[in-house]
Amino acid sequence: MKPELAIIRIKNLRLRTFIGIKEEEINNRQDVIINVCIHYCADKARRSDDMEHALNYRTITKAIINLVEDNRFSLLEHLTGKVLELASEHEWVEYASVEIDKPHALRYADSVSLQLSYRKPV
Repeated sequence: MKPELAIIRIKNLRLRTFIGIKEEEINNRQDVIINVCIHYCADKARRSDDMEHALNYRTITKAIINLVEDNRFSLLEHLTGKVLELASEHEWVEYASVEIDKPHALRYADSVSLQLSYRKPV
């Protein structure tokens, strides 16, 4: 890992959305827990202390909240892919991963989760 590479972690973002294919899931919002990891070169931000040289994690988080709360999803794969698109859309992002948990999806498990990742083409 490059020394100037920064890692932003958005941990346990708890939201509610419509997710699933069963009638109960279609009609009722469910909890999801979102974890995002974003790697980007922060050398300029480190040296300048200027917000223009940094990724704004608040802006990214607000976009994720709007996406999740204002839409319906049948598949966890689709929801995770859409959040990953937001997490990796800035040109500075070299790597991003998103894991989304769907608590109570299985009777005897704490949750079901899905993780997807993006790596900037070389």
